[in-house]
Amino acid sequence: MLSYFQILILAFVQGMCELLPVSSSAHVIVAEKLMGLNPSRPEMTMLLVMLHTGTMFAVIVYFWKGWRRDFFASRAQFQWIAIQVVLATFFTGIVGYGLKIIIEKVFMRNTPHAEIEDLFSNLPLMAGALTAVGLLIIYAGLREGRALRHSEIQPHHSFWIGVMQGLCLPFRGFSRSGATISTGMILGLPKQKLEEFSFALAVVLTPPVIAREAYRLIKAHALSGHGSVIHLFMPGLVGMVFSFIAGLLALKWLSRWLEGGRWKFFGFYCLLAAVGVLLIHFKLK
Repeated sequence: MLSYFQILILAFVQGMCELLPVSSSAHVIVAEKLMGLNPSRPEMTMLLVMLHTGTMFAVIVYFWKGWRRDFFASRAQFQWIAIQVVLATFFTGIVGYGLKIIIEKVFMRNTPHAEIEDLFSNLPLMAGALTAVGLLIIYAGLREGRALRHSEIQPHHSFWIGVMQGLCLPFRGFSRSGATISTGMILGLPKQKLEEFSFALAVVLTPPVIAREAYRLIKAHALSGHGSVIHLFMPGLVGMVFSFIAGLLALKWLSRWLEGGRWKFFGFYCLLAAVGVLLIHFKLK
C-alpha cells in the first residue's frame, strides 16, 4: 500500500528533477525501486504521470512570461509557433507509437499481455538510456554558442525535435527535455528558446499520456474486481499537488543552472547516474 509519505518523497524527487535534463522519470523510478515498489504497475505509472502533471503546472507558471514574449506577442507569432508544436507532436506520435508496436509485438512477443510500461522496471535499460542522452547532451554542450545559425524554430527543426521526443517515450532515463533541447542546439537554435519550446511540447503531450495511463489503471481495476474507483486516482491527485509545490520551490534555484554554458555538465551527471542505476540494479538482484 502506497503511503502519503512515500508520495511526498516521490513528489519531491520529481519537483527537483523536472527542470533539469537528467530524466526526472528515471529518478522517481529508482526511488520507487528503493522503496520496494513496482514502477510498471498501472497505479505506479499513473502516479508517475500525475507527478509530471504537477510539475507541468509549475513549469507553466515559470515559463509563462517567456511564452508571452516569444509565443503570444502577436497573432502571427502564435500561429507560427502553434504550427511548430503541432508538427513536432505529430512526428512524436508517429515515432512513439511505432516504437511501442515494434517493442511490444517483436521484442516482447513472448511476454503475455506485454505493454511498453513493463520496461519501466528495467534498470539496465534505464542505465543505457541515461548513457545515450548523457552523450547527446555532452556533444550539444560542447557545441553551445558556436553553432547558432537560426533565431526562429522552422518546420525542419520541429521534425527532428519531434522525432527525438518520440524516441524518448518508451525509455525511462532518456530525458525528454535533455534530448529535445540538445537536438535543437545541434541544429543551431538558441537554448533559451528551445527550453520554452520543449516544455510547451510537454504541456501538449501530457493530456494524452494521462488518458492512456488512466485507461490502463481502470482496466486493471476492472480485472481485479475490488476497491473503489476514486481510491485508484487519489494517490495521483495528492502526488500532483505535492509535485506542483515542490516544482515551484525548486524552479528558482534550478534556473540558475540552465544558464552560462553549463549544459554539458548535465550530460556528465547522466553518465554518473547510469553507473549508479546499474549499481542499484545489482544490489537489488
